[in-house]
Amino acid sequence: MALMHPMNPNRPVYLKLRDQIAAAIIDGVYAEGAMLPSVRALAAEQGANPLTVAKAYQQFQNDGLVEVQRGVGMYVVRGAAERLRAAERETFLREEWPEIRSRMTRLGLDPADLALAT
Repeated sequence: MALMHPMNPNRPVYLKLRDQIAAAIIDGVYAEGAMLPSVRALAAEQGANPLTVAKAYQQFQNDGLVEVQRGVGMYVVRGAAERLRAAERETFLREEWPEIRSRMTRLGLDPADLALAT
């Protein structure tokens, strides 16, 4: 399953688009059972090439997070948000947190300081 990497601006456009859609699924914008926008509609909305959107959607289909009903559309499957959330947590802890923790140490920040900053 491809995962979100918001801090990497060099990612291909289709993966950035996939990340946006994944975040929308996690946030409930596209709930379980909800139909995703058509490839053309999302391409127009995002100013993206329809082939780029189709490639992002194909990744969701390959990961079993959406299912296609021919002639109707693509739907978010049950459990997709939780699967994406779990994968995102794992990626954050493995790839992003070590760098954040290291930077906090360099800056002399304690995790308790962060609670006070919000």
